[in-house]
Amino acid sequence: MDKLQNDIKQLIIEALNLEDLTVEDIDTDAPLFGEGLGLDSIDALELGLAIKKAYNVVIDADDSNTREHFASVANLAQFISANKA
Repeated sequence: MDKLQNDIKQLIIEALNLEDLTVEDIDTDAPLFGEGLGLDSIDALELGLAIKKAYNVVIDADDSNTREHFASVANLAQFISANKA
């Protein structure tokens, strides 16, 4: 799971052009939105597309659990590993 979490951190950096951050700068359990990494809804859309492209996993924007999936890198890794084809 650590490899997947680091891969997701790298994906976040690349997909959102966060060139001033490194994988080590992103806390696995920190919130991705608001007080944590400070991402917004546009970032969520871009990240969702990047995840679909990289892992062939679709995060449904209308799903009531979507906010929970995007809560942290740890949650994203758990969701991706559970839903990877």
